[in-house]
Amino acid sequence: MPAAVDERTADGRLHLWEDGGTPVAMAGNSPVIAGMSRIGPVYTPGERRGRGYASGVTAAATAHALAQGATEVLLYTDLANPTSNSIYQQLGYRPVEDCLTVGLRR
Repeated sequence: MPAAVDERTADGRLHLWEDGGTPVAMAGNSPVIAGMSRIGPVYTPGERRGRGYASGVTAAATAHALAQGATEVLLYTDLANPTSNSIYQQLGYRPVEDCLTVGLRR
């Protein structure tokens, strides 16, 4: 896994925020394919939330995707999380569609 992190960080597809040498947030973006890039994962440890770290790394990942030629940047989010949804909307993301995944048991 460390090689994948190094590779994604080196090519700009994984953005890390460090505070005092400690990683406090990360956000990634997929390569641009057919004009689209997807943001994810986005993560901040619980004890570090509420300080703007996720907003910063998500904005950086979005800017990188656009700079790489994306005309659409997609971000899937949990509708039950008003905090992240508010952050994403402040960054310019707009809700487009709700999705539901259903698994069937045999």
